[in-house]
Order: sequence, then structure tokens, then C-alpha cells
Amino acid sequence: MPHHFALICGLVLLALARAIPNDDLCYDKAGEPRACVPDFVNAAYDAPVAASSTCGAEGPQRYCEFQERERDMACHTCDLSNPLRSFPARALTDLNNSNNVTCWRSAPVSGGNTIGGGGGGNGDNVTLTLSLGKKFELTYVTLQLCPHAPRPDSMVIYKSSDYGVNWQPFQFYSSQCRRYFGRPARQTVSRHNEHEARCTDLTRHAPGEALPSRIAFSTLDGRPSARDLDSSPVLQDFVTATDIRIVFHRLHLPLAEMGAASAAELLTGGKYSLPLAHGPASNNNIELNPGAEAGEAAAIGPGGGLHYAVSDFTVGGRCKCNGHASKCSPDANGQLSCECSHNTAGRDCERCKLFHFDRPWARATARETNQCKECNCNKHARQCRFNMEIFRLSQGVSGGVCQNCRHSTTGRNCHQCKEGFYRDPTKPLTHRKVCKACECHPIGSSGKICNSTSGQCPCKDGVTGLTCNRCARGYQQSRSHIAPCIKQPPRMINMLDTQNTAPEPDEPESVAANGGGGVASGMAAQSQYYRTEGGRGKMRQMQSKHQKVKPKQVLQKRLRNNGQSNWSRYEQRGGQQGGPAPRNGSRRGGGLRNGPGTARGDRSESGGVRVPVDRSQLSQQRQRNGALRSADPGRVQAKQARQQRQRGGDRDRERNRNRKREQEQEQRVWNAEYNAKTRSYDLDHTD
Repeated sequence: MPHHFALICGLVLLALARAIPNDDLCYDKAGEPRACVPDFVNAAYDAPVAASSTCGAEGPQRYCEFQERERDMACHTCDLSNPLRSFPARALTDLNNSNNVTCWRSAPVSGGNTIGGGGGGNGDNVTLTLSLGKKFELTYVTLQLCPHAPRPDSMVIYKSSDYGVNWQPFQFYSSQCRRYFGRPARQTVSRHNEHEARCTDLTRHAPGEALPSRIAFSTLDGRPSARDLDSSPVLQDFVTATDIRIVFHRLHLPLAEMGAASAAELLTGGKYSLPLAHGPASNNNIELNPGAEAGEAAAIGPGGGLHYAVSDFTVGGRCKCNGHASKCSPDANGQLSCECSHNTAGRDCERCKLFHFDRPWARATARETNQCKECNCNKHARQCRFNMEIFRLSQGVSGGVCQNCRHSTTGRNCHQCKEGFYRDPTKPLTHRKVCKACECHPIGSSGKICNSTSGQCPCKDGVTGLTCNRCARGYQQSRSHIAPCIKQPPRMINMLDTQNTAPEPDEPESVAANGGGGVASGMAAQSQYYRTEGGRGKMRQMQSKHQKVKPKQVLQKRLRNNGQSNWSRYEQRGGQQGGPAPRNGSRRGGGLRNGPGTARGDRSESGGVRVPVDRSQLSQQRQRNGALRSADPGRVQAKQARQQRQRGGDRDRERNRNRKREQEQEQRVWNAEYNAKTRSYDLDHTD
């Protein structure tokens, strides 16, 4: 039931997703990326404007403007502290309403207008600086002049692309472009100079027509790459701006139409001076509108109220998002930023977002979206960088280089296991545990680095296994850390089987001659039992533990007494020397202690040899000899057999305990385990 419910919910969500239209213009209906641009806006609307001069800023001032007939002028008073008589700079970017025109007016200018700033302190250059707050790709810049206000004759539009740090000319205006700015009027633009500013005459108009009240500058007009802006990075940079600055250099005075004589001389007290800041000369003076009457000149001369007045400052363009965003809005910090798509980032979508550096960033065009591509790090890294050389070698397919690979991976795409690890073939490459530690045996391997593909560790001679933890077939474990596995010798002949078919040499003839009693036959039986049962079992036990002990050594070590005790061997020697020793206190059989006819070091008649014997042993021997002589031979043999088995069992148990302790100690170091299937040793270290 839960599975059916989840399926139904998934189908409903899918239907809703298809029903909701895709508002992101950067993707088509199929979800494929495409070039997109924000809406065209007035970038100057409600933007702050800084004016270098404002009428009435320093107290009430007089300003004058032309009437319907330019011969007539009307003067008024401006005061920035009085809202009814103020003309602030914020009026330039407010809502433009033709029924309620708001104007900015500069303070009255003097006659000595200067181009290029400064003006010798005359204050004739008036500047308006508009901050857009972000990069825009501009289409036009317009200035709507206030009605009846004097028209500017020379002005320059500047633009900045780095938020006011550097400025470059956008457009020149003057009635004498070459003389004042060193540029021809209406210069022809080609692809080689389409990034340069041109100069235009604002005062040129048809006879009988009034001067235009709007100054409009088109950024793409007459430029060859205007129709294919995406293919011209030069023109893209030309139309990009973050700030716009307007610099008014001088006014246009239509005094020629007034019929005044010597207007310039009356107006300025001399000649209307314009030092050329942008032209070839710097001290050239020209005469404007000669013939002005003295009365008119006095009215509009220095301090007469002539000023600059603009009602609207408009900048048309689009938020610069390089084709990767369709919206531009304030971010968390209140700064205007693009809502980037296509895996891009930045205020202008001017870079790829983090971890999407598999191809270089590029502007989106109608032909190519240039969507940023995610780095292929197989989910093992969170950072990457772009490498142009690798991108070129891959023929433009991939150029991302992963950084700080995790999960024990390495490589340009985190596709390899680093040293000391190898690839787990049972897991996908994107699995966080795809690389396993080599875990090479510290003794069996010759290094810690295994094959990154197979995981095989470098093994020493005679060692095998993925981690070099076992002795190879034909090798056995040693106690050496340098050569933990040594080659086994040729297969040993079972010496015990040989002992069963070829008995040991016969007893000395002296024993047989003297009969040896039941004692000799009992000792022979015990010796035969020990050789066939105990000896064979001990040898097999040693072979199972694979100790380096030769068969002869085993026999010499385990059976050197032939299953006889010290006293039985003494009896045997006594039999060889002439029979059991009498109970008269003699040290050796056949000889008496200080008896007649004997001396120290002499041989007895039976040929025995005098051997020094401990007194305690001699007394015990006498007791046993007496008991043997008085006891039944059969019972003696049975008793001796039981005692021999008991002593052999005690010795076996002691040996087993010692061997077990040795094995436990050896396992703590080597943990040696024999694998019967592979016939090899395991060398796993458990310390």
C-alpha cells in the first residue's frame, strides 16, 4: 500500500510540474538551456545623481531663462532651502511627467567657460554624475532640457565600467568639434574604431527650426557590429557602463538673432574664451554672436543668471548578465545582481559557479549557450579548477581538475585509488568506499603499496596470498622476519616404519648368555612398545607441527634410552659383567668391595669393570635386586611395564605442556595456521 501511494503522489507531482509554465526564459520547454537577457529598463530611474553645482545651494540666487521669443528673458530666484523654489539633482531621475515638469538648475555661470575641468576657478564646467549601481549594456543616453532654458553648446558624456575609478569619453558635442576636441564632426566609424567616441554638433538645425530640447546619444548608432553584438567583444565593452558623467563646458547664446553689436565683448568684457583641452591648441579664442546690444549683454552677462537646466536624465539599457540571466534584482546586501542560470555566478554572471569549471566560461549567444559544466570528480571532491592546457588536449571536451580528492582517491577526476589502496571491483566508482586499504602483511610483504587495480601486495620469496599472509606450497614458516617462508627439504623417509621392519641391534651376548632373567625380556618388550607406539606418535605430532627435526635426531632424542630406566640399564650392564651384584656390599657385579683377591681398578673374574656408584643409588639398587630375585618374574615384568608406561605418560604430558606453551608464544608472534587445502601457512600478525 505505501508503494502505491508513493507512485500516485509522484504522478500527481509530475502532472503539476508539466502544467505549471516555465517562467525561466533561460530554458526552453524541453529544459534545454538557451541565451536570455533581462528586460530593457531605464537604468537611471530613481538612481542617485551628484551635481557639482545647484542653483540656490549657497543661498538665494537669480537665474534667467528665455521666453517664447528668445529676445525676451525672464529672471527668477532659486533657493534650495525652499521647496517651492528649489531645483535639486534628484529631479533628474524622478518620474518624468510632461504635465508637471521638474528641473535641475545649476548655479549661474560666468562668461569664462573652460573645457576640460578647472576653468581657472571660474566654475563654468558643471558636472552631473549618475551611478547605476551595476554594469549595464546601454543603448542610449538622453537629456531632456528644461523649457526656455539656455542650450549647451559644448558638452561631453563620459562612462565608467569600474564604478567610477576610471573614465573614458562616450560622446562629444560641440559646434566646433575639431577645434575644441580635436575630432572631426560626424566621424565615420569602422570595425577598427567602433570603440571610439564621436563628436556631434548640437546647434546644427534647419533654418527656421528651433534648437532641439532633447540631447540623445545612441551607443550603437552607425557602428558596424551593432547587429551582432555577441560577436564583438570590443563593442560589448564599449556599451558597458556602471556610471555616466555629463560635463557641460559652455552655453549656446543665440544673440546673433537679437541684432546686438559686439555681444561677446559686452558679454564678457572682452572675448568669449575657450581654451582647448581636447584640441591641438590651448589659447585660441573665438567670438560668438557679435553685435549684441549692451543692454542685453548687461542683463545676461556675468552674474546675469545664465545656467544649465535639465528636466530628465534617462539611460536605456539592460542589466549586463552576459546572456545567462533573465532577471536582475537586489540581492541580500541590497545590491542589484543577476539571477544567474546555466551554472553561472557573480553579479553579472561573469563566471562559472563553484565546481562547474570543466569548460571555460563564455558569454551565451544565440548560436551557443556556453553553459558551465560540472567537474567530473565521481563524487569524491567538492573543489576543482580549470586547466586550459588539458582542455585543449581533450579537444574542447573537458578541462576540469579535481582538488582535494576524498575517500582515498586521487587523479584528475578522482578516478584512481591513492597509494596504499586498491579499487574494489564490487562497488561503483562513485561509491565512497570504492578504495580499500592494501593491508599488506608487515612480515610477508616487501612493501606497503599494492597494485591499485588488483590489490596484490608485493610478496617476499616463498610467500603468497593477496596480502602476503601465507607461505606458498612447498615452503614452510620460519622464525625469520627477513625470510618468513623457507623452502621445504625433500620428503622425509618415515624412519619409524624402517624401525618396525628392521629392529635395532640385538642385546649384548653377555645378557643372552646369563639369561638376563625376565628382566631382560621385559625391557626388550618395553623398548619395542615405545619404539612402535610412542616414537611413531611423537614423530607424527612433530610432522603435524612442521618442526625442523630430522628422524634420526628424533630417535636419538626420544628413544636414546630404548625405553629403559637407569636401573634397568644398570642391570643390563651388570648382566654383561657377570650377573646381578650380590648383596654383600660390592659396588659392581662380580666384584666385592675390598674382597680377597680384588683391588681398586682390577677387573673381576667375569670381566666386569669397576664403576664408581653413589651410595644412595647402591642401596636402592640392592633393594630392587633383592626384590627382583625374590619376586615372580611375570609379576615383575607386568609391574615394570606399568611403571614404564606411567613414567612415559608423565614425560609425554610434560612435553605436551612445554610444546603447547611454545606454540602459544609462537602464535602470539606469528599466528601460524596451516591451511590444509592450500598446504600453506598463514602469517597473519595479531600483535
